[in-house]
Amino acid sequence: MPAIGWIFIVLAIGMVLSSLLLLRDTAHAMPISKEKMDKINERKAELEAEEAREEEQKDP
Repeated sequence: MPAIGWIFIVLAIGMVLSSLLLLRDTAHAMPISKEKMDKINERKAELEAEEAREEEQKDP
């Protein structure tokens, strides 16, 4: 393989690794307020109850 091919391969691997490292460095937990978390849990409970009702209606 000519030298230019190796250069392209090294550059491609370098770009992939650098993007993964950048993604890792910028990833962080998103703080969620207590009110919003309560609202999420409330909605989740509603959906689970609705799914349970649908399952009961489906299986008589």
